[in-house]
Amino acid sequence: MSGDLRGYRRGIAGWCLYDWAMSAFNTVIGTFVFSRYFTEAVAINPEQGTQQWGLALGLSGIVVAILSPILGAIGDHGGRAKPWLGLMTAISVLGTALLWFVTPQPDSVLLALIALGVATTAFELSYVFYNALLVRVAPQGWAGRVSGWGWGLGYFGGLGALVVCLVLLVQTDAPLFGLLDKTDAAHIRATAVLVALWYAVFALPLFLLCPDRPPVARPAGAVIREGLSALGNSIRQVRRYGNLVRYLVASAFWRDGINTITAFGGIVAGALFGMDTAQIILFAILLNVAAGIGAIGFAWVDDLAGAKPTLIISILGLIAASTGLLLVGTPWWGWAPSLALPLAGWTQEQQWLLLFGLLLGIFFGPAQASARTMVVRLAPPGMEAEIFGLYGLTGRAVGMIGPFAYGIATAASGSQRGGMATVLVLFLAGLLLLLGVREQREVVSR
Repeated sequence: MSGDLRGYRRGIAGWCLYDWAMSAFNTVIGTFVFSRYFTEAVAINPEQGTQQWGLALGLSGIVVAILSPILGAIGDHGGRAKPWLGLMTAISVLGTALLWFVTPQPDSVLLALIALGVATTAFELSYVFYNALLVRVAPQGWAGRVSGWGWGLGYFGGLGALVVCLVLLVQTDAPLFGLLDKTDAAHIRATAVLVALWYAVFALPLFLLCPDRPPVARPAGAVIREGLSALGNSIRQVRRYGNLVRYLVASAFWRDGINTITAFGGIVAGALFGMDTAQIILFAILLNVAAGIGAIGFAWVDDLAGAKPTLIISILGLIAASTGLLLVGTPWWGWAPSLALPLAGWTQEQQWLLLFGLLLGIFFGPAQASARTMVVRLAPPGMEAEIFGLYGLTGRAVGMIGPFAYGIATAASGSQRGGMATVLVLFLAGLLLLLGVREQREVVSR
């Protein structure tokens, strides 16, 4: 390990704060507040609302899968990444703010879905350029720690935004200190404005403090043509990038496993273990705290031992925790001792579920933060944005497997446990593919 933080601290702080900024969108809009508002108060009924919300996200995912490698390649040939990141950030912030106009009536469904689709697409595309800046921000030997700090701070930023929304707007009789009333769900719609402001304000330090690649003095048309040509050449000669491709596919499997757990975890907690809404929210908050701690804590392991060993440890931890979650409440769990956690009204099964969930969260963070570091260490110099675009593409392509397999396994077994068991298969597939990857940078000439 070499290098130190002299001259890098301001850039690192700005880069990490961007993760803090953008995580508010996922937590408040996508998970806890606005998605529920849309399905329960805007759509004709919750079932149709869920389908419409899912369709908008699915279409956004297709657009992201197509555009991320294209924009990444163009960005690499255009030199600077921050202008692209600024554009995506501005679009996402504006799309989020437009959700304020989504009133609780079916006439607002189309506006909600368009604003959600635009904001989500720009949000996902911003990762291509944000991740690529890690090369410029982190000094030699510090990429793992900086990536882990950013990812961990992101978990806490999402929770911070959620707490502010709950305290100031959602769970109070006087929203925003009495400046808002609850007519037409104004206190819920205002969470979108708060998230937009949170995103914009905390993203600003990145653009003021982080270094960028030097600009390329060529016309925009030439940059676009060169970027598309380079991407086409990379795809045609994909076998020259064998080690990198194996890694991209491997990481897509365990990332899909994590996404499947987060997508269906609340359903499992309610359907199998009888958790109510308050318990599920507490469970999710504690899991995110554990994930943030894990991401920050394992950041040192990444730099000291390497991204690959950190990922292997993390995936093994995910497999162990997931196995425990599947066994709780079955005849194979009869040997487990009784717990006495200070949680009134929680059953023994729910308490064990919480413990395994916290263990799961601890390994969530490093499995994602070190996955990003590994891309930085494998990508050929000058191709970081393009490779992160392909990273997003493989994640989207493989990401269809988890929910599809979950549904089939649940229907075949007649139990949510059968569906969750597919997550173990995804983790094992990612681990086995990772074992064949060398933590060595690709050296490929254009």
